[in-house]
Amino acid sequence: MSGAAPGRALAAGIALLCSLPLQAAETIGVGQFSAGVLEHWESEIFSGTTEYQLESDPEQGAVLRANSQASASGLFRKIEVDLNSTPWLNWSWKVDSLIQGADERTRSGDDYPARIYVVFSGGVFFWKARALNYVWSSSQPTGSEWPNAYTGNARMIAVESGEAQLGTWRYEARDVRADYRRLFGAEPGPVAAVALMTDTDNTGQFASAAYGDIWFGSAAATVAP
Repeated sequence: MSGAAPGRALAAGIALLCSLPLQAAETIGVGQFSAGVLEHWESEIFSGTTEYQLESDPEQGAVLRANSQASASGLFRKIEVDLNSTPWLNWSWKVDSLIQGADERTRSGDDYPARIYVVFSGGVFFWKARALNYVWSSSQPTGSEWPNAYTGNARMIAVESGEAQLGTWRYEARDVRADYRRLFGAEPGPVAAVALMTDTDNTGQFASAAYGDIWFGSAAATVAP
């Protein structure tokens, strides 16, 4: 009988733990396009205007469509994010066409069918601010990293590459804090803004892409919260 009470206590403790709800991962919504929301996003035009508009998608619901014809303009949202608590950037995107024959490491080839910027301090778009650029590359292998052709404050990371996944929704998750530490050799401060851009001004070509929801989280995810 002496072992019965501890056994009952252990069982009761396990039952109590099982009855408690699991703690949800912390999330910060940035782009809530599936809900048809474009609030808080502002436009920045560099050379010509890329067309951005919400449209219906059978897989994602509402998404943000971007069409660029020899243009470079983007959308940005000022938002402060503490990477110590929510270091993971999560998003989905789909690219329908690539940039042909461009060397993305040069100014003449610095065009991308889809890219997402995480901007830190010193400005929003982009020259004085440190920024990480997550791109769908037309020519560099997936996983490649290189300095931006226009500014030493930005680093490019090819999250997707080439035509193998064209027309397919891809779900991405990046540890922004780890990427910043590796590429800048320092600890990041808070995120100051997130931006997206589909641009073809340097090559004069056409590119089309769609962006799904974008959010920061305490963990990597493939489904929007």
